[in-house]
Amino acid sequence: MYNSDFWEMRLDQRELENAPNEAGIWYESVEDQKRRYVWEDRVAELAVRILEATPRCLTEKQREATLLYFCRRKTQSEIAAIMDISRRVVSQHLFGIRRGGKQVGGAIGKLRKLCEEQAMGPGIRDSAASG
Repeated sequence: MYNSDFWEMRLDQRELENAPNEAGIWYESVEDQKRRYVWEDRVAELAVRILEATPRCLTEKQREATLLYFCRRKTQSEIAAIMDISRRVVSQHLFGIRRGGKQVGGAIGKLRKLCEEQAMGPGIRDSAASG
């Protein structure tokens, strides 16, 4: 049996207009908005760098996990569900694993190394390697 009083709640529009924005679950202060805009700009720049670096140093799975983790702000569990792999494997794609006391693999390590090489520049890197 359908009861419209159960499914609908009568509310005066003036009551809604008097409710402060801060009471809303999705309220975003001006400062929060500024931080979000800064973060979105940084993410856009990071995504471009990851996509540029992909052919040189990341596997397809590492690239996908990295973009989901940093650019789409997904958790490792969410990435695992999206990529249909275990959370542990997502962690390995992102951060690598320890073997013999040494960190091996992982997109973050590869990207960090690539950034260091780019920061050094070709002249400095060549002289450091020969010295």
